Amino acid sequence: MANLKSRQVGSIHILTPKGYLTGGEETEELEKAIRQLGEDGNKNLIINLGDTQHLNSTALGVLISAHSSYVRRGGQMKLCAVDKRIENIFVITKLSLVFDVKPTEEQAIASFAGGESA
Repeated sequence: MANLKSRQVGSIHILTPKGYLTGGEETEELEKAIRQLGEDGNKNLIINLGDTQHLNSTALGVLISAHSSYVRRGGQMKLCAVDKRIENIFVITKLSLVFDVKPTEEQAIASFAGGESA
């Protein structure tokens, strides 16, 4: 998993893909990691796009399907540290209305704490 870092903070899992997500191995790697987390019962996922320079429609599809899978299971998926060019894609495609995007990983983590009921 050279192009994908994975770590956990409490109940929140953080995936950080690196480089270009253009439908090749790196996109499949991300999709597999997300699917595995879902199968393991993870409910809180952050995808940190700070090291991602480019996304294509295939990668967007992976993110959209991951988001709907998390929502369907009563979980939450957030994106953070999104590059300006990628953010523009989200705005143009209206995906900015779908995804909860936070400026930093710290803010994304904190946003889960605010939404969890004890």
